[in-house]
Amino acid sequence: MPSPTPARRSRRTLLRVTAPAAVAASLVLVPLPGAFAAPSTGAVIAEVYGGGGNSGATLKNDFIELGNPTGAAFGLSGFSVQYLPGSPGATTQWGVTPLNGSIPAGGRYLIAEAPGAGGTADLPAADASGSLALSATSGTVALVNGTAPLTCKTAADCAADPRIVDLVGFGTAVVREGSGPAAGASNSASVARGSSLADTDDNAKDFTAGDPTPVNSKGAGTGGNPGGGDGGTTPPVPGDVRIHDIQGTTRISPLNTKTVTNVPGIVTGVRGYGTKGFWIQDPNPDNNPATSEAVFVYTGSANPTVKVGDSVLVTAKVSEYYPNSSGGSQSVTELTGPKVTVLSSDNAVPAPVVLDAAKIPAGYAPDAAGGSIDNLPLDPSKYALDLYESLEGMNVEVRDVPVVQATDKYNELWVDAGSADPRTNRGGVVYLGYDKPNNGRIMIQSLPPLTQQPFPVANVGDRLTGSTAGPLDYNQFGGYTIAANTVGTVQDNGLKREVADRALPSELSIATYNVENLAPGDADAKYTELAQAVVTNLRSPDIVALEEIQDNSGAIDDGTVDASVTVQKFIDAVKAAGGPAYDWRSIDPVNDKDGGQPGGNIRQVFLFNPDRVSFTDIAGGDSTTAVDVTGTGKRTSLTASPGRIDPNNEAWASSRKPLVGQFSFHNKPVFVIANHFNSKGGDQGIDSRFQAPNRSSEVQRQKQAEVEHAFIAKLEAADPDARIVSLGDFNDYQFSPAMKTLTKGGVLRDLVNDLPASERYSYVYQGNSQVLDHILVSPAFKQQHVRYDVVHINSEFAVQASDHDPQVVRVKP
Repeated sequence: MPSPTPARRSRRTLLRVTAPAAVAASLVLVPLPGAFAAPSTGAVIAEVYGGGGNSGATLKNDFIELGNPTGAAFGLSGFSVQYLPGSPGATTQWGVTPLNGSIPAGGRYLIAEAPGAGGTADLPAADASGSLALSATSGTVALVNGTAPLTCKTAADCAADPRIVDLVGFGTAVVREGSGPAAGASNSASVARGSSLADTDDNAKDFTAGDPTPVNSKGAGTGGNPGGGDGGTTPPVPGDVRIHDIQGTTRISPLNTKTVTNVPGIVTGVRGYGTKGFWIQDPNPDNNPATSEAVFVYTGSANPTVKVGDSVLVTAKVSEYYPNSSGGSQSVTELTGPKVTVLSSDNAVPAPVVLDAAKIPAGYAPDAAGGSIDNLPLDPSKYALDLYESLEGMNVEVRDVPVVQATDKYNELWVDAGSADPRTNRGGVVYLGYDKPNNGRIMIQSLPPLTQQPFPVANVGDRLTGSTAGPLDYNQFGGYTIAANTVGTVQDNGLKREVADRALPSELSIATYNVENLAPGDADAKYTELAQAVVTNLRSPDIVALEEIQDNSGAIDDGTVDASVTVQKFIDAVKAAGGPAYDWRSIDPVNDKDGGQPGGNIRQVFLFNPDRVSFTDIAGGDSTTAVDVTGTGKRTSLTASPGRIDPNNEAWASSRKPLVGQFSFHNKPVFVIANHFNSKGGDQGIDSRFQAPNRSSEVQRQKQAEVEHAFIAKLEAADPDARIVSLGDFNDYQFSPAMKTLTKGGVLRDLVNDLPASERYSYVYQGNSQVLDHILVSPAFKQQHVRYDVVHINSEFAVQASDHDPQVVRVKP
């Protein structure tokens, strides 16, 4: 796919790499305060705001908010909150505000402090009041068991004072906990803990800046209609903003960066791993099909404490999160830094929208000539990407759908909810052009812990029967994804691994196999599986070009470039599987110059069966010397064998250089080129917000194709009957500029194009069966003397030795 490299992915539990600055959720349960979870012990300072009444401030007063993460009320009689300026002098004293009453179990306690001259909004009814004039940008606040002023003025001295229950330094405060003070406080921003109120004694890590959100012990906050009009003694009521107002009719919320108050919704899904949070959906939708009725509430590092079916009100900041901004991903509209009120539980969730061929439009995305589609009006009846965006976060469902990418190690699989055509003979969907993305592909992930509902293991061609339903999410690795609360049952289609036809004695069999970062430290089982495939499924080819053979130290970047241990271990595994005693040739790369996994020094390697074919060794080949052509006609030869094609050309920067070898079969020379072109890293995804997406990596692959094409043209100019086989992982499609360049003028024929369209694939990515690996032959090999096959043993299966399928060609020279 034209997306971030369809090579290896390093993650995974949807770890959030970048996220908008956010304060995680605080939770008030109405009317069951004792039901709140207790992730930490004792009362803590939950939020500090010193900008009240300052220029640009909305609130008139400074405030300090306390939180109680425990399941019992926390008494405050005899306690105080105290304040010290950020850089105290010799005569600076701590200011004191005495407290009384208690913090409810799982609740908050609001202390109003000094007002300023500005501001337009009052605080909610405070539980206690003082006259401390906090700095907006720097200072220290302490919760103290006692009312006598503290005397400490350094972090170390304060840490030693047993009266201090909790302490928060912000801005440039010299008195603080941990690695540094909380950052970001200003006239318009407070610093606050996450929803779990976790206290790691590190202010910089525990607190995040955001819009001030004061809440008192009754659960009342600011803005909209926070309560019943009696200072917070009745439960809050919905504010004026609804979810469809937040989502709007484009990909970017019209309320982006704004704080919204008491937004109502029913919890439809909860994610307690990776990007933590929950989805809420309004059960009372508007009549505009372009506006989603659901939104994700991001709780930061804190585990969500709501559950599916809770009716909630959320006060939070609207933000747009780009899971993969460098790859041009779509944004996810989110509510960040939330404060959540649970009004009731066990409510019915809104019925799911069924995604099927009748619902998914034929068009994929609007064309913005490479520009962003973020601000284009959504047309869900015309474009699939617009449909999915219009359903962002909403409860959706697929029923009885074919699996088009097998379950992976991250417990994900892909289904096709549309009507993709053509399908492979084995049940996948074929990617046949940049304008044919197969609109119905959707990733399935599971929300419940796997101990409660094991994720199904499925291969391509199986069916996911029954209902699979949950919020429609978007993530950087798969685009639009059903975060499933319920997952259907797998109907096994009995997919089998293919076995190639045997080569005739008169045929030379040549295969290519990307063995996915094979290193000596890999488990013996991987070597055994790969070797068994060579022997059984590929029928022990005469020549095997291997890609991604790592050096003897694997991914340890210690300067090692020799790969003899890796190769010999593989050869031994082949022999143990009943295969031939292969010999081998390769050229070590320059350390760290050929890309791939850092330290691995991946390269191509020729294995050959000396009982069937001989290798013509010609001295002079090394990592930096370019191989050339000498002689003409039947005397045409390489200047070095093995050799590398123009290895110093900038086309091969941080990429593998083609390895060329001269073989002899039945006393006829055969030139074989093993390739591993530049990866797709840096390309914008097919589902990018930039349409059409920019496939920047194509530029280098096209240059690589031009260099190799020139070499092949020179070889064929010397001998028009030169028998040439170029094969390997070209990291590109049969219709790509690179492959068109490589075959320009008929110097080579890409054999995958000889297959029926339904069989053109060697790799499955984001649900699309596609071609990355190729075998190409020169005109000297007549079509009737060529038998070619992609041997499907990996890409369609949940259990795979590599992510690529190998290929084999049998030719009569």
